[in-house]
Amino acid sequence: MNVYDERASALISELEVEYARRTPRSRELFERALKVFPGGVTYAIRYLKPYPPFIVRGEGPRVWDVDGNSYLDFWVGHGANILGHAPRFILDAVAETTRSGVHLGFENPYAIEYAELLTRILPGVEMIRFANSGTEANMYAIRLARAYTRRNYIVKVEGGWHGGYDTLHTGVTPPFKGPESAGLPEDSIKYTIVVPFNDLEAVEGALKRNPVAAIIVEPVLGAGGCIEPEEGYLKGLRDLADRYDSLLLFDEVITGFRLSLGGAQEYFNVRADIVVYGKVIGGGYPGAGAIGGRGDVMQLLDHIKYPDPRSRAFHGGTFVGNVVTVTAGYATVKYLAEHKSLYERAEELWDNVRRRVDRICSSGRERLCWATGASSMTGIHFTNVKPRRASEVYGERWGRHVEEALNLYARLNGVLYLSSKTAHLLPSLVHGELEAKTFIDVLEGFIARIARD
Repeated sequence: MNVYDERASALISELEVEYARRTPRSRELFERALKVFPGGVTYAIRYLKPYPPFIVRGEGPRVWDVDGNSYLDFWVGHGANILGHAPRFILDAVAETTRSGVHLGFENPYAIEYAELLTRILPGVEMIRFANSGTEANMYAIRLARAYTRRNYIVKVEGGWHGGYDTLHTGVTPPFKGPESAGLPEDSIKYTIVVPFNDLEAVEGALKRNPVAAIIVEPVLGAGGCIEPEEGYLKGLRDLADRYDSLLLFDEVITGFRLSLGGAQEYFNVRADIVVYGKVIGGGYPGAGAIGGRGDVMQLLDHIKYPDPRSRAFHGGTFVGNVVTVTAGYATVKYLAEHKSLYERAEELWDNVRRRVDRICSSGRERLCWATGASSMTGIHFTNVKPRRASEVYGERWGRHVEEALNLYARLNGVLYLSSKTAHLLPSLVHGELEAKTFIDVLEGFIARIARD
């Protein structure tokens, strides 16, 4: 452990005392939660040492916990709340629609209106189907790709997180091989080939050796560190998919409607064959997901054209296209389409944030950290080199405590994000100069604490 990590470890002990003083009700709730939730949380990523703050309210870029502490939220509902917490016009739209029912159980006109909007603004999305989550959408997308190509193999990227679907639940964290969860047999991933991000040579090697149905990639790695693609990487994937008769599948659960109105396809000017959406497509409401793409591919879901269920790819779900989620999603995306200047502002703001972070990280005798990302997606890495793939996010770390220390330090200075293992920021489009400056000041204060002479 180097001197900076030693200081980070010591700082954790100091900060935990203050955190306990400020958050007694959260601690009580966590103790209750331990009795009914494994690990005391509803989702492991939401656990923050020594215990998480329990949030009861959100508005705009802020949230408040049960102890009355206010935080600038740079996670905003796992990135789902692209316009911040509780925009009044979205709440009003949902309230108006649901006066006549929440789950009608039959086809409704709201889903058609939303699908028409989406197919107008999303590049290459000629047809679309809604799903209940990003995980579910990825499951159906992989099945669709296999049905279309009549091949089994899938190429996925190290660090890419596509939800808990068995076939894709590998290659997320070191050592980037084998099932990522207990309870998954090796056979569940026997057709999944894991390759490094930003490595076209590895992708081509996999395509040469195996009949690959699809290459699936987050255009900007999310959980893998908010790492941006290198120049030509995504276009190279497009070219390789075409050359080897495979499909290119973009997982835009995070990048969709965040990098630009048309997502990564518009932002990087590269078209995928199938695109998966989640989070933002539901306007911050739960049960949000979708798969879209080329008409000839999507038609393999068509039960009229393919009446034999064994001749088409199955898709369904009790709550798909429900009036709550599609109403919230429609209101959100319509607003984004009418306020495209939000994207220009976010691009300029967060490019500047990453430049300022890089200056802070390199201001001492040794460079302690790096900033990565695209548009508002931003990662902070305490590594020896600027990571260009997930293996470097983990393998080049110079300490074991610094990420946890930063997260706790940030909480005590009014900034909240996930996780305590990697610093990911998914700010909304309503986060502005003040919020960005607050984060920069917090990071600068933290660096000063651990890098003092």
